[in-house]
Amino acid sequence: MTEEEEVPAPTEKIIRIQRVFINLLDTYSSGNIGKFLSNCVVGASLEEITEDEEEEDEYKSVLPDASSAKAKEGTFQVVGTLAKPKSSQSEFAVETYATPSREELLTKLLECDIIIYNITENSSQVEEAIWAVSALNEEVSHFEKRKIFILLSTVMTWARSKPLDPDDSEIPFTEEDYRRRKHHPNFLDHINAEKMVLKYGKNAKKFATYVVAAGLQYGVEGGILHTFIKTAWLGEVPALPVYGNGTNVIPTIHVLDLAGVIQNIIDHVPKLHYLVAVDESVHTLEDIVKCISKNTGPGKIQKLPKENAFLTKDLTQECLDHLLVNLRMEALFVKENFNIRWVAQAGFVENVSSILKEYKQARRLMPIKICILGPPAVGKSSIAEELCKHYKLHHIKIKDVISEAIAKLEAIVAPKELGEEDEEGEEEEEEENVEDAQELLDGIKESMEQNAGRLEDQYVNRFMKEKLKSMPCRNQGYILDGYPKTYDQAKDLFNQEEDEEEEEVRGKVFPFDKLIIPEFVCSLDASDEFLKERVMNLPESLVAGTHYCQDRFLRALSNFRDINTEDETVLNYFDELEIHPIHIDVGKLEDTQNRLAIKQLIKEIGDPRNYGLTDEEQAEEERKAAEECLARQAAEEAEREHKEALETAEKIARWEEWNKRLEEVKREERELLEAQSIPLRNYLMTYVMPTLMQGLNECCKVRPEDPVDFLAEYLFKNNPEMQ
Repeated sequence: MTEEEEVPAPTEKIIRIQRVFINLLDTYSSGNIGKFLSNCVVGASLEEITEDEEEEDEYKSVLPDASSAKAKEGTFQVVGTLAKPKSSQSEFAVETYATPSREELLTKLLECDIIIYNITENSSQVEEAIWAVSALNEEVSHFEKRKIFILLSTVMTWARSKPLDPDDSEIPFTEEDYRRRKHHPNFLDHINAEKMVLKYGKNAKKFATYVVAAGLQYGVEGGILHTFIKTAWLGEVPALPVYGNGTNVIPTIHVLDLAGVIQNIIDHVPKLHYLVAVDESVHTLEDIVKCISKNTGPGKIQKLPKENAFLTKDLTQECLDHLLVNLRMEALFVKENFNIRWVAQAGFVENVSSILKEYKQARRLMPIKICILGPPAVGKSSIAEELCKHYKLHHIKIKDVISEAIAKLEAIVAPKELGEEDEEGEEEEEEENVEDAQELLDGIKESMEQNAGRLEDQYVNRFMKEKLKSMPCRNQGYILDGYPKTYDQAKDLFNQEEDEEEEEVRGKVFPFDKLIIPEFVCSLDASDEFLKERVMNLPESLVAGTHYCQDRFLRALSNFRDINTEDETVLNYFDELEIHPIHIDVGKLEDTQNRLAIKQLIKEIGDPRNYGLTDEEQAEEERKAAEECLARQAAEEAEREHKEALETAEKIARWEEWNKRLEEVKREERELLEAQSIPLRNYLMTYVMPTLMQGLNECCKVRPEDPVDFLAEYLFKNNPEMQ
């Protein structure tokens, strides 16, 4: 491709709104780029960034607020298509199009100043991107002003490129080497799209086209590294997987730094039309996974064959291709000519703390830390268990923590089995750990002998602090069950380390460790009579051998009341830290299962802060819901049929009763008529029938022309009364 002459940038600073089209705004990459641009003022990147501005915007620009973008003047107006028709309207987008036809889409594209087609996440968009640039190129003569077309592609179009120097494979590729690039076999369509876009950009004054080869994207709430971060955060595996030998170098870039590159292309309209967008890191897959494991996971990695990667449902073929690429690249032009407020210029490993922080904030993965306090038998453990299930937290009990800590120490000091060898450089450190563990075990043993089997607070707090600082508790959170019991225990447990910053509370220096301090404190209580009655009603099998036996329970209850009548209680400690306890009187709720108390606590604490249900759990929930719906419908149908059967039976019974009564009425009427007809019949038989029979006999003899008239005249003449 022949390079075009550089189009001079406008010297006058004219603030005007430019309309930007981005495809698939409801996906990770396009969505974050769109949100970023909607918060950027047109032409802002033409001004160089001073050191003061860099310090001021170091993290503020990482997660721009879309709502503030609309309040600014001269920002980019973002429009675009959606991957899912049912996706909700993006806050930062002016317009979104669900399933437009090609004619409708072309009309929308012609209304925009900048068209960005992102083909890094969805290969099906490659064909649409080629159509879009071709269709726009045919309309160039009708453009009123210059349009910019940016194809956001991937470094996988460089994946099989031959080294610049056969003797030195560490020399990175730059934009100037784009003609020598060789694509990965699975990305043939991508490199064809790149060539097509570059071909149509010859008339840069009317239609400037650019190709951006982006590294593996990470940052904010997702990216390809999301699978590793999620696996580490959940803590369900002993080590994070590294597929292959892990020595392959992966070009990467933070998604918001990529958005910054695009912003600079729009503002600068550079002479170079093929750009590489990667950060300055040279990290291998092993470096990245080990960093994730150390900072939010088990701290270990496990190398697996590449074939095992195909067993992971969350990783598509395209993702695996990116993770297994071995490519060194340098964004020389971007670094020398653009003004970018970098979020992670040095790469993922160097900025892992801020990257994980923004990731957890974006996905609301902040830990929920709860402390439940109260007298014995008030229901602390049962409530804690239910809350742990609801919020997926870790249930911290004193006995379990002490047992786990002692078991861990014994495992360290135990002699190693034959065949086990220390790695080089770790032998001395291991010996020191064994000595420290043995010394600590001896101290624990001595403490328990002197205190009748009870461990001193200094050891308990040490183990509790280690547990609360463990990665699972730091990730998901915890529920501290019945500890600390006293003001001094709380102060010692949550005390801040000497080398950490001190927190000023109520005008005085009051050091506490923000990392492990509980966010919610729940104080359960009930009257002594209520608690005694509850323990008395417990089954004998549950009471035997526990602190619920009569003497131990009464002693523990008395001890709790004595501790909480002192001047300084554990609740006072939290009050001083502005962590005001949630007080619940279990006795007044009159709920043996503590359902009302749990419901009240869930309302106070809020929604869970985790990944939510997995695909399997979601499917199981849907299956249960469907089964419940079918069962409910079947029950309703059975109830309806039962009601109909009852109504039919009642109707038949009423009909039979009505018929029975009707027959009775008819019988009574017949009897009444018969009784009433006897006198008339007797009269007729005595006085009427003889004369009538004589008249009929006479009529038969005479056979008159009018028998009726003859009979009437006969009866009249022979009426006995008239005679």
